Parts: sequence; structure tokens; C-alpha cells
Amino acid sequence: MIRCVRIWTGPDGNSVFEEGTVDLPKGERSDVLSGKVAASSISYRETEAGGTFAPHDAPTRQFVITLAGTLEFKTASGATFVIHPGDILLAEDTTGSGHSWRLMDDQPWRRAYVIIGADVDVPFVKGG
Repeated sequence: MIRCVRIWTGPDGNSVFEEGTVDLPKGERSDVLSGKVAASSISYRETEAGGTFAPHDAPTRQFVITLAGTLEFKTASGATFVIHPGDILLAEDTTGSGHSWRLMDDQPWRRAYVIIGADVDVPFVKGG
């Protein structure tokens, strides 16, 4: 099971989130795997330990795959969630009050950004 947190803009213009998983219904050789997701690009980024980022919107709809580092995300309402290495953030809050984040451990945040289109179906399952 791969943990995924989805964040989007609610009707009031503030970011809200829900925890879930990546849907992995198929498999072979005792593996499970998702269907394919059309993506337009992938890029990588690293932020040194202790990094923070003030409230902002996601620049586009994207998966953010954390490779290293543990972060706390916060919405304008004060709600928080934590992302660990191996977790995926489905960032869809491209308008509104946005979210902020801060690194919680002594590791840099290493991540991959996978850009997906607005109409692309994603294998997110609420709860999980």
C-alpha cells in the first residue's frame, strides 16, 4: 500500500486535504500495480534540512513523491498532515489560500514532481 495525501481547494477558497492510498488493483508475481497515469513531465528538487516555505498554491496539478525528508504541511485553517519518505502528495490546490510546509527532521527534502493534466484520472483511493 502506498500512502497518498490529496490536497485541493475547497469551496471557501482554502486548501483541504484527505489521506488515502494509491489504488493497486492488478498484479503479477505477487506484485500489485496501478494503472498508467498520463504525465507531461518529471523533475527533481532538493531542499536542505531546516527548510520551510510560506503559504502558496501548487503551481499545477502534480504528484510530489518524497524520496527523503519528513515534512509537516499546514493549511490556512491550521489543519496539518505529515509526509514521510515514500509518501505521495497529490497537489491540486492551484488556487485559493494554499498551504505551507516545514521540514521536521535533519534530512534534506528530496522529491520528484510529476506533472499531470487537469482531466487525467489518478489512482487515488480515499481512506485506504
